[in-house]
Amino acid sequence: MQNITVLGATGSIGRSTLDVTIRHPDRYRIFALTANSNHEKLAALCKIHHPKYAVIANATHAKNLEQALKQFGLKTEVLVGEAGLIACAASPEVDTVMAAIVGAAGLAPSLAAAGAGKKILLANKEALVMAGAVFMRKVLEAGATLLPIDSEHNAIFQCLPNHMPGGLIEKGVRRILLTGSGGPFRTTASELLLNVTPEQACAHPNWVMGRKISVDSATMMNKGLEIIEAHWLFNATSSQIEVVIHPQSVIHSMVEYSDGSVLAQLGNPDMRTPIAQALAYPERIDSGVDSLDLFRTGTLTFEEPNFERFPSLRLAYEVLNAGGSTSAVFNAANEMAVAAFLDHKLAFNRITNIISETLARVPFGPVQTIDEIIEADRHSRVVAVELITAMSIQ
Repeated sequence: MQNITVLGATGSIGRSTLDVTIRHPDRYRIFALTANSNHEKLAALCKIHHPKYAVIANATHAKNLEQALKQFGLKTEVLVGEAGLIACAASPEVDTVMAAIVGAAGLAPSLAAAGAGKKILLANKEALVMAGAVFMRKVLEAGATLLPIDSEHNAIFQCLPNHMPGGLIEKGVRRILLTGSGGPFRTTASELLLNVTPEQACAHPNWVMGRKISVDSATMMNKGLEIIEAHWLFNATSSQIEVVIHPQSVIHSMVEYSDGSVLAQLGNPDMRTPIAQALAYPERIDSGVDSLDLFRTGTLTFEEPNFERFPSLRLAYEVLNAGGSTSAVFNAANEMAVAAFLDHKLAFNRITNIISETLARVPFGPVQTIDEIIEADRHSRVVAVELITAMSIQ
């Protein structure tokens, strides 16, 4: 029986995780559920899963949550803010932590889980993008188990050999191939992107995701973040990571070996598959996902990415090669630009402009501590907001 903390329980990954765990009550018990502000959804989840703790962002939401839990007759204790997240991620009673808080807000509890030696199911890619060196050092020092949840990285993990030290060359691997659908605007004329609405950007053709990650998919920034994440997860150089546009989202990623063999992981586009794989690893359990119907799928197609159309990919490789605090700047600028777009304050095709200009304006260098990363993140957000404000006035 594994005790599980779900960070970001009301989001799409959190809900999918709970859908898998409830199918296996003999294997998984929910220890804690967390949410940012949606106390109603969190209370409803607590009613179903009876966690020991529920964590929410601030005191006002906590009071509302406590009232709802009392009405349900639950003994779930309510904790507040980052301190509550950290406590539930690092608790001695917890075996597994699903790290599914979107953005930089998920960094501190994810680091706490790593430092406490937990089994971490990492869906919060920003933790590695912002603080890859610090995060991986904590994982190694504390003996934590790190399992990727992004469908692409989970696919690569499944296709790589187990328990072999060193980099990809030592494993006999030539390169890893990150697939991406190309998002909803893969074939849209460039001149039409100026008037894209948040609703259009969030309408992904294959996946059901949260709003922020949906916009990242539309700009292919999501794939850019995954390039950096793959570097840390698999000890891969930038030249060993290649992006492949695969509109059907059936092949979730591939690994090419030095003998020419290419291994691919296929499945329906449903996040319950990688979640179930990581929850049960090294075993396998039912995820609730339907079998892949290859006859209905029919044709699988592949395209080379256009770095002019998707400049976030070019920026990601540049950031990875630059190293240091650059990736924290990259991530922070994107978060602010996406938030402004979703708030109708920035045009869709200006998102990567904000990121590029922020990278040009914020000094970067080596980082050794989490405080240096947090300062780079803070500075980058200030600069990005200034740029967004200036751009909206023009």
